Amino acid sequence: MTGGRWLAGVLALVLLLLLLAISAPAHLLLRLLENTPVTAEGLQGTVWRGSAGRVLVATDVGLLHLGEVSWSLQPWSLLTLAPRLEVESHWGGQRLQAEVQLRGRDDISLEHLDASFDAALIRHLAPVALQGVVSLQAQQLHLRDGLPVQAQGRVLWQQAVWDSPRGMLPLGSYVLEIAQPRGGELTGEVLTLEGPVRATGQLQLARSSYSIAVLISNDGNWDPQLQEALSLLARPVAEGYDLRLEGQLPVPGT
Repeated sequence: MTGGRWLAGVLALVLLLLLLAISAPAHLLLRLLENTPVTAEGLQGTVWRGSAGRVLVATDVGLLHLGEVSWSLQPWSLLTLAPRLEVESHWGGQRLQAEVQLRGRDDISLEHLDASFDAALIRHLAPVALQGVVSLQAQQLHLRDGLPVQAQGRVLWQQAVWDSPRGMLPLGSYVLEIAQPRGGELTGEVLTLEGPVRATGQLQLARSSYSIAVLISNDGNWDPQLQEALSLLARPVAEGYDLRLEGQLPVPGT
């Protein structure tokens, strides 16, 4: 067999395998989800282009509903062993849209990320009762081993409310501008857009070590319950409360 015919045969085999992969029924993905926190139901279409009627993620505080999820895989990305796909999900007012590239089980890149969800979902990260609408827009977000290694975007929290033991307490609307060069330190700037409770400051994340320095103030008419809660975390100063936190984020697998 000549070199040209050998190369043509290899390309034909690769093309055949690629066609088999992208035409495989979507329900085969259920095997990939075994022994993972993700549960999918109502799969339709193919591995290349399909949808799930309902997707849930098990967390330490309960099930996180992603609702209906659809995806579109770029077939040629399979040849680089780094599948690239467009993903959309909807569940009530909760939505997510992004271009996702998987370089490994613990190496994920997201581009053109646009997500919006109820602030009550923050309870999956911290035991605090909050309300409002949280929006996340990121031109790029690269996660490795559960931690960001490159990022550029913003987090917007609108109509923020603390569901205190004595009732709803309006806070305001805030934005967190995030930037992280590849392999560098993540920095974020906290700004207040509107509202009775103002917050300004910075956060930093170096690998899994984080630090937060935020000044919380208002027009002088403090709610006593909010003051009590802030005094447990922040130091009273002339301008309000100086919140400074340092610690380590939990790293999966450690």
